[in-house]
Amino acid sequence: MLLTFALLIAGFVVLIKGADFLVGGASSIAKSYGVSNLAIGLTVVACGTSAPELLVSLLSAISGRNDASFGNVIGSNNFNLLMILGLSGVIAPLVVQRNTVRYEVPLSLFAAVILFFLVNDSLLFGAGATNALSRLDSLILLVLFGIFLYYIFQTMRDGADLGETEAITLYSKPKASLFILLGLGMLIGGGKLVVDNAIVIAQAFGLSEKLIGLTILAVGTSLPELATSLVAAYRKNTDIAIGNVVGSNIFNILLILGITGVVQPVGYNVALNFDLQVFMGGTVMLIIFMFTLNTRKLDRWEALILVLSYLTYTVYLVTSD
Repeated sequence: MLLTFALLIAGFVVLIKGADFLVGGASSIAKSYGVSNLAIGLTVVACGTSAPELLVSLLSAISGRNDASFGNVIGSNNFNLLMILGLSGVIAPLVVQRNTVRYEVPLSLFAAVILFFLVNDSLLFGAGATNALSRLDSLILLVLFGIFLYYIFQTMRDGADLGETEAITLYSKPKASLFILLGLGMLIGGGKLVVDNAIVIAQAFGLSEKLIGLTILAVGTSLPELATSLVAAYRKNTDIAIGNVVGSNIFNILLILGITGVVQPVGYNVALNFDLQVFMGGTVMLIIFMFTLNTRKLDRWEALILVLSYLTYTVYLVTSD
């Protein structure tokens, strides 16, 4: 069992380092073409830091671990929204760009609502329907993701304020491309180590795949988002801090589940509705915070509420499993 835990930790290390290589290479190429900070946070960084979720969810679905596949994505979004954004706001109050409040945060809520109706077939088609994310459902998510990308690049073209400039290491294009390929390889290898060993641990301790997905897998695959946002908050680069979290949450639902469901349709456990509703409720709470007292600003006391909400939610998960 000690070896299993060691392999699980090693898998997360490989995943995170692979995501780091991927983000470093992709960010360098994006910056060389003049892409701004918030755009990088909402696309390149968000995609790179969501890559662990993609590999873990995809490998889980292929191996028939549907609860782990969905739990990883939903759990990661809850961890991103409540814990990572909360801790970032405790470090430094987050002043948010107008477009983020008006469009990106509501879009993450809209994506969650769409997912809720897509996977709860029994709500739409009666008790006999099978709840699942079908290939058609997944294509709908991918189309919405394409619209989101169009919005991002349209915003850039219109010259909107996308945040302050932060130094990004520029590599030669061949070296940056090598980093991207190396990162992808490490993500695949690390993802397999994580999934295989997490399931072994779950079986050994009698834990459900749902709980493992919502906690161990979710937190482990969200470590890149945690590091990126906390460092950005410490440096007072709040655009990157919140852009990374919001962008990653949108990526997780629309792109990660979209790709996963196209490759392998995934059966859905309605017990996960509660966890999905926690994410929707947390997003509504964030929107309310953005429009109270200091408009477009997440104050420290509001951020602390997010952190306490996540801790309460986690205690509930463990005690009710």
